[in-house]
Amino acid sequence: MPSRMPGLVLTASIASLALLATACGGQAEPGAAGAAGAAGGSPEHPVTLTYWSSSAGAQQTADAFNKTHPNVQVKFSAVPGGPDGAAKLANAVKGGNAPDVATMDYSALPEFASGGNLEDLSGTSGKLVSEKFPEAVQSLVKLGGRTWAVPFDVTPLELFYRRDIFEKHGVAVPKTWDEYKAAAEKIHQADPSVRITNFGGGDPAVLAGLSWQAGARWYGTEGDKWKVAIDDPASKKVAEYWNGLMASGVASKTPLWGEGEAKERSSGQVATVIGAAWTAGTFLANYPDLKGKWGIAPLPTWDGRPATGMYGGTSYIVPKGSKQTKAAAEFITWVTTDPEAIKARLSSLKSPSSALPANAEMRAEAAKLFDTAYFEGQDPYGLAGEAAATIVPGWTWGPVHLQVNSAQNATGADLVKALSEGQSAAEKAIEDRGLGLAN
Repeated sequence: MPSRMPGLVLTASIASLALLATACGGQAEPGAAGAAGAAGGSPEHPVTLTYWSSSAGAQQTADAFNKTHPNVQVKFSAVPGGPDGAAKLANAVKGGNAPDVATMDYSALPEFASGGNLEDLSGTSGKLVSEKFPEAVQSLVKLGGRTWAVPFDVTPLELFYRRDIFEKHGVAVPKTWDEYKAAAEKIHQADPSVRITNFGGGDPAVLAGLSWQAGARWYGTEGDKWKVAIDDPASKKVAEYWNGLMASGVASKTPLWGEGEAKERSSGQVATVIGAAWTAGTFLANYPDLKGKWGIAPLPTWDGRPATGMYGGTSYIVPKGSKQTKAAAEFITWVTTDPEAIKARLSSLKSPSSALPANAEMRAEAAKLFDTAYFEGQDPYGLAGEAAATIVPGWTWGPVHLQVNSAQNATGADLVKALSEGQSAAEKAIEDRGLGLAN
């Protein structure tokens, strides 16, 4: 295929897969598959799919599918999440032994698609994505005018706050970042053992989501070249804000996802957590003794108008080389849109999950299974759904974001430096891959 695909109608998510020859695969198939007959197989001789994922409840979901789909059977294997899982999948594609279905973070999709590691799902799942998922989430899986994945969840950033700490110090739940800073200063002055939150590195996805909310556009295209703006003014505003909170001592430099973070949250040393829809379930599992003390609110904004970004998120893909794309589409359709799938996934878990399905029918079923007593009757699914409606549109992930994550992780608590290192890493990686970099 030529290195350019002029004339494509590109999605809001990312225009530049039009620049990437190896990502394109064949032409999109007409129509949409998904029926059992289209997948082939029979109860006596079923089609067998291999399925890799790090998602909780994936085995139970596959088991539930197998009970009701005799023509297609799924063999599940657990794999690591994050960079290790991505590397394992890329190596499997290269070695010709990739699974038929896998889960993948939204942020990794452009990199895998541009590397020629994904099957084009436009013919088998394009109609499904267009009809069953919100437009803002569609833009994360429709790249270069083609469908490369099917969404599972949507992950709006939200504010989780300690009701008792805010009430004790007479502080209102902040609606703006200025109010958040004022709350941080008032609480810490009244009780120096309490800081507003921890933000000492450890997860660049939080910085990305907050930059997204602020109007940043880390990746884009100019003609046939990529544009990178990870250290743009909007992102720098976010980074300088949080660096300032940490420098003044009102925010903790304790890294995210470590033992120190858990200790600060369980002992009341932080008054808020910047989290996503899926964060709500972690409180029930990790801090059961704090039932009734945590509340959920919209993420503070810069100008007071509702807005948020996303923090993580999972999609379903068919790795390049699968010979069972139609059967894979049947399983993916079921696992992303059938309420029985989310029921199997959630009811099998030992700890609660609040992952917000992107599909409306799945979301309604998931909400029924969550005990709202922990948050004193607040409905995490309803609140997350409201937050999802305020996700700032137009965010683009780039074709080298795994390298950017690695570079930013190495910078520690200096978020301005994380932006600078991310910018440099993206520019170098794009040039190294010969994708073309705009000045």
